[in-house]
Amino acid sequence: MRQGVWVQNLSGDMAYRSFCPSPLPPDLHLDAELTQWIGEARGNLSELEAVTRLIPSTDLFITMYVRKEALISSQIEGTQCTLDDVLDPSVAEHANEDVADVVNYVHALQYAIQRLTELPLCNRLLRDVHAELMRGVRGQEKNPGEFRRSQNWIGAANCGLKDARYIPPNVEDMEQNMRDLERYMNEDESYDPLIRASLIHYQFETIHPFLDGNGRIGRMLVILYLMQQNLLSKPVLYVSYYLKKNQLEYYDRMAEIRKNGNYEQWVKFFLRSIAEAARDSVNMAYQLSSLRNQHLSMISEDKRSSRDLALLLEYIEQHPIMDIQHVSSALSMTFNKVSRLIKKMIEMDILSETSNRQRNRVFCYHKYLDVLRKDT
Repeated sequence: MRQGVWVQNLSGDMAYRSFCPSPLPPDLHLDAELTQWIGEARGNLSELEAVTRLIPSTDLFITMYVRKEALISSQIEGTQCTLDDVLDPSVAEHANEDVADVVNYVHALQYAIQRLTELPLCNRLLRDVHAELMRGVRGQEKNPGEFRRSQNWIGAANCGLKDARYIPPNVEDMEQNMRDLERYMNEDESYDPLIRASLIHYQFETIHPFLDGNGRIGRMLVILYLMQQNLLSKPVLYVSYYLKKNQLEYYDRMAEIRKNGNYEQWVKFFLRSIAEAARDSVNMAYQLSSLRNQHLSMISEDKRSSRDLALLLEYIEQHPIMDIQHVSSALSMTFNKVSRLIKKMIEMDILSETSNRQRNRVFCYHKYLDVLRKDT
């Protein structure tokens, strides 16, 4: 079959069938609709690249984009936390497993980008990144940093192999599949890189080489591949944005390949997801940049405190939920001075208090958060 074969494993009561996908690439029919989506996705990515080069504080924007992608990608896997949970200094990550999952994703992606300067996109890199992703969090007992040595399956919570919705390749097939995928990522140049990214993501999710964390690594792989192909210079695309909004369709379209070999419908869906995510990333960059300029202008009118207020603005852009103690320590200012600056920002309607208590008060950069919270 075009998509692969179902392989019989074991016998008797233990018998089951696993799916072994065909090596990439398939022979695709590139119709007008698919070609149109390539053009739109590439155009939006080019605009995103241009915007991220022009805006000030690029590193700040990257930090927020990565946090948002980490959160949405983790939410697809069932993580129950919000952007506020991730940004709130009073929520200790070691005491909140959901927050720890998201924080680990951020660290893993940053680690992966650094490693990509030393290694090609290969199985060794994927295993190393997986080890970072799973370090000290749920799933750490499931061989972090190693391809699985046993059969896994996908289905309802606590279901057995017999009731699985999908059974990935057995271990022997999986190891060959990953060798083939590694070769394809680095040697094959047939089709546009965006089409190749769609095929790579599908293939990785279908192979499911780890016991846990496959979805997050698979979506991270898209960003890493686009960076390797020079379509992105920074990780400013939160690809999980569209996939979360259309989560059932996301899974169904990958299943449709395994069922009927229809790669084209998946490629179109993936290209649409890249186009929409890039457009949303551009809009967010413009909104945050505009907000920054507006607030810098307001701050500059306070001649006595403008320098200190600018330092505080820079801090709250990185930590949009904060308390006085953390700000005081980070900026080497006295508690009372920070308190006065925060009061000024509240009067300017830049900050607002989210706690309702006398001590350990918490404040937020509410308009900034409103932009970031969209679709999380």
